[in-house]
Amino acid sequence: MKDTVSDSMNELRGPVRIVGTGLIGTSIGLALTRLGVVVELVDGDPDNALMAERIGAGARLVQLEPQLVVVAVPPDHVGAVIAEQLAQTDAVVTDAASVKGKPLADAKALAEAGDLARYVGSHPMAGSERNGPLAGRADLFEGATWAITPHETSDPAAVELVRRLAEACGARTVELSVPDHDLAVARVSHLPQLMSSLAAGTLVDAPAEHLELSGQGVRDVTRIAASDPGLWTQIVAANSPALSGLLEQIRDELDRLLIALSKEKPNGNYPDDEVTAVLRRGVSGAVRVPGKHGTPHIELVPVLVTIPDRPGQLARLFADAAASGANVEDLRIDHSPGRPVGEVELAVKPASVEQLVEVLTERGWTVHR
Repeated sequence: MKDTVSDSMNELRGPVRIVGTGLIGTSIGLALTRLGVVVELVDGDPDNALMAERIGAGARLVQLEPQLVVVAVPPDHVGAVIAEQLAQTDAVVTDAASVKGKPLADAKALAEAGDLARYVGSHPMAGSERNGPLAGRADLFEGATWAITPHETSDPAAVELVRRLAEACGARTVELSVPDHDLAVARVSHLPQLMSSLAAGTLVDAPAEHLELSGQGVRDVTRIAASDPGLWTQIVAANSPALSGLLEQIRDELDRLLIALSKEKPNGNYPDDEVTAVLRRGVSGAVRVPGKHGTPHIELVPVLVTIPDRPGQLARLFADAAASGANVEDLRIDHSPGRPVGEVELAVKPASVEQLVEVLTERGWTVHR
């Protein structure tokens, strides 16, 4: 098998073989086919491959040698499939797994050393709590970050081809070493998933009357807890070294809180300095999260609008907001339990608040600031 990639081959022309037609594999297929790239779909579950084909993500039987193979299978199988595709083709091989260390180690153990020059790890930072081919979207990666993680023998031309793949799907790329990537995703993806699951787990035995008090806060925190437990078990196990260190930090912070809450002041109140320190550190971390399109965090002002729960109201609200000239930077909806209304929070820059409130009020909306 060929162990290097010609520089003339780093232009993405296809065919592209996608192994695994879940959310990520199908979305890559949809993004490439709309650009006219020939995509071959391969899946151990023929029903998944057929469904991905029917919605336009590619074709199951492409009798052409692939230029690029994208491995989008569950984490436990990534390394073996990488090695298999390196042995069967002369193509550049990448994968979309959310952990890079274990697939690389598995591929090194199974593949010919020379073939590994054609392997470049990658990870599109986009997804959903939904899975399967029907969850796929051609625009899933638009504006998303796509990590590229070459190893020490990756051919530079292969790295460039994987970069072209990410850009063709609408993503912006960042290059990281394998260890740096795994620590990064432990921080920004795997730890939040576990925190969400832990918080949601406390609701299992909660009385129904407690849950009636649920608001947008608990929905925000627990949304990703609905993700596939089987898939996340594999991800967490594969990234256990990086994740364990972060969980130890969380454990230390929890111990700090518990100690603070158990100590009473003479007036019966607990010491608030420790609690405040934890909360302030949280604020400092939250403002470091990049804003939309990867831009630095900017301060936004929430404008709350009461909206009737009936067809057409959201469309009318968006049209009126647009008429104000204010750009809505972010949006969330909070449904009011037991009432036929909800609250829409429109987040705008401070300079746009007055004009937005003025126009919405003139057009009959109930606005809260």
